[in-house]
Amino acid sequence: MASPRICLLSFLLLAGLCVSDATVSDSFKECSQFLYMRTPPAGIQGTDLKRICQRYGDEPRYATLYHCSRRLPMYSAYTFKKSDGQRRIDTPWMYEPQLVSLEKSGNMQMLPPSDKTDPSLKKSQALLEDYVDAVAYERGTLNPDQHQADSQDKAATYTLTNVVPQVGDFKEGSWAAYIDRVRRRLNDFCQGVAYVVTGVTVSGVTIRRGGQDRMAVPKHLWSAYCCPRYDRNSPYEVRYMFPSYGAYGPNEIVGHRVEEVPLKTLENFLQNQIGMERKVKIFLRGCISENTFKRKKRKKK
Repeated sequence: MASPRICLLSFLLLAGLCVSDATVSDSFKECSQFLYMRTPPAGIQGTDLKRICQRYGDEPRYATLYHCSRRLPMYSAYTFKKSDGQRRIDTPWMYEPQLVSLEKSGNMQMLPPSDKTDPSLKKSQALLEDYVDAVAYERGTLNPDQHQADSQDKAATYTLTNVVPQVGDFKEGSWAAYIDRVRRRLNDFCQGVAYVVTGVTVSGVTIRRGGQDRMAVPKHLWSAYCCPRYDRNSPYEVRYMFPSYGAYGPNEIVGHRVEEVPLKTLENFLQNQIGMERKVKIFLRGCISENTFKRKKRKKK
């Protein structure tokens, strides 16, 4: 007679839901170093969400909140590494084995050929073939390789659990310009660790394949960074964007301008979107400057 654990696993796979274990679970314990004050963003609703510690080469690389039934990452949280912005173009696309089975490896793995894909893999997450007929959309990474420096950190961004369907003109136009603008800003003026969270809002649009809904299409992309220790002598035109700043843009063919806004403005925008609570907090306490801590300590003395 099959054990209760095996029966439960079989039920979950047949239902097309994600399963969980040490690094795909209800917490980011194993990769909390990528979160400001080791605290994840608050305010994103959903009963089908899994927290993934994205592992590559036996090391955690960043954290992703994944919506299983929508087959869509709601956000990826990572630490920015000073970079020249070069892309890593020779990396094969990968998938998250732990969304498939409790027994699988903790490391992301290269996608198998489409004719050898296990049915449980197809049910648990998006695949490359889901994009074949979706000509209006391209694969857009939430944690972009341009924001990483180490070759393995760059490679780890090429997993489909870090990818959302993006309109091509938006991805290669205003959003790409924003990603590079932030890269140069943090390169030049962030003097410590920079924490970045990039995510999506959802719409009712889906990508279908074989008569089934396969992936939700984001309504917006949004992003925010937190750099507690920065250059206090930076030019005025960038100084007000520290220690934190945010942005959002519509995932549309036209009118896809990216708006850079204060963190609180971004949070107010997000809390009015579907699937968000009234109290959205991307960074704990709004990302506090280390200089603020130093001033408070001096006053106490």
